Amino acid sequence: MIHDPATWLYPTAKGLYCAPGDFYIDPSRPVDRAVITHGHADHARPGNRSVMATRQTLDIMQVRYGERAGGCLQALNFGETITINGVNVGMAPAGHILGAAQVIVDWKGYRAVISGDYKRAIDPTCAGFEVVRCNLFITEATFGLPVFVHENAATEAARLVASLSASAHRTHLLGVYGLGKCQRMISLVRSAGYEKPIYLHGTLQGLCDYYASQGVNLGELRPFADQRPDDLRGELVLCPPSAIADRWSRRMSDPLTAFASGWMRVRARARQRDTEFPIVISDHADWPELLQTISDVEAGEIWVTHGREDALLHQVSTMGLKGRALALVGFEDEGE
Repeated sequence: MIHDPATWLYPTAKGLYCAPGDFYIDPSRPVDRAVITHGHADHARPGNRSVMATRQTLDIMQVRYGERAGGCLQALNFGETITINGVNVGMAPAGHILGAAQVIVDWKGYRAVISGDYKRAIDPTCAGFEVVRCNLFITEATFGLPVFVHENAATEAARLVASLSASAHRTHLLGVYGLGKCQRMISLVRSAGYEKPIYLHGTLQGLCDYYASQGVNLGELRPFADQRPDDLRGELVLCPPSAIADRWSRRMSDPLTAFASGWMRVRARARQRDTEFPIVISDHADWPELLQTISDVEAGEIWVTHGREDALLHQVSTMGLKGRALALVGFEDEGE
């Protein structure tokens, strides 16, 4: 068994590199061979010569990038394994968004699992997180501080549905990221009993169509562009976060602005976005979920790719585990 994974799996200027397999995981710039965890743009960049990912992630990359998704696209389903230069590579559900995977790397008896972004909460729009026991677990830490304990998503969605009833004279303008958060919010309000049509900013339609093609029930969706703003009082309109402050939103009279993100736990972030109705729903693991996952995978070594590394690494050391900050660059909060 290889006892020091840092000799063959390590960060470079292009991203996390597996030397014996000669591939990068979620590279930050184009490479010859990329293994991609999920379709968010900070993890799945265009222009790689060869891309391996789940079928749904490859589809999402093609929706977003077209021919620039990659030269050669190879699908690897959950539970399957492929050998690349003697390194076995597999994938397991990460629970982040549709198609999101943890990458399982086995070489000479040593197993490393690269989580990508993940959450442990139940989400009907994607496969749930699967615990994979390993020697090395490489985790994100987007919400790697004890203050981050996410609200129950169903409760937050019920608050929004209640507001739609209580403030029926106002259009509810909900800012969501286009991949994952948009479709999850639609699913959540449907589960909370909201059956009316939901109106979409044009940039959100394509990925909603793809989710629907994969069997995710989103109910009736209508283009915002086909409506008169005055006819949308009391209706729910979803748009990208940037559109809330854009002149596009000024077409509506006195909209109630909402934004769904784990960052809405931080009041300064809500004020910064001028959000009247903050909704604390995240597609990343919160502090308790990070610690639970580290315990569940039973790895002796924990590496942190990006996020709030210091607090998590301190906690890792108190658990008697070896920890390391990779400080990989280029990962943002797109899925949040």
